[in-house]
Amino acid sequence: QVQLVESGGGLVQHGGALRLSCAASGFTPDDYVIGWFRQAPGKEREGVACISRSDGGTIYRDSVKGRFTISRDNAKNTVYLQMNSLDPEDTAVYYCAGGQFVLYYSDYDLDWDRYDDWGQGTQVTVSS
Repeated sequence: QVQLVESGGGLVQHGGALRLSCAASGFTPDDYVIGWFRQAPGKEREGVACISRSDGGTIYRDSVKGRFTISRDNAKNTVYLQMNSLDPEDTAVYYCAGGQFVLYYSDYDLDWDRYDDWGQGTQVTVSS
C-alpha cells in the first residue's frame, strides 16, 4: 500500500557527498521501518542502513559506519540518507524500502526479505 520514491542520486567525485531522499505516500504504521539498499553491477543486493519510524533507532552496515547517516522526518513522511566521504565502491543503484516490523538491532534488520515496499531506485556514481 505504501509507495516510495527515491531522489538525490547523481555523479560525484571520490570524497564527495550526496543526500538521498525517500518520500513515502499512503498509510505508514508506527512500527514501520525504512531501509536503504544498494546493488552494484555483478554484486548481490545489500542493506545499507535502516531507521525505525517510531523511535528513530538505526542500523548501519559496517562499511558505511561513520560515513553515512540515516534520518527521518515523520511529519513529511520522508527518510534521508546523508552519504559523506564517498568511495567508488559505493557506486550502485540505491533503493528505498519499507517494512512493518520491530528492530532487533542485528543484521536481521537489513535482510531485504523483511521489506515489502520498494522504490524504483536512484543511481549513485562515484568517480576516482
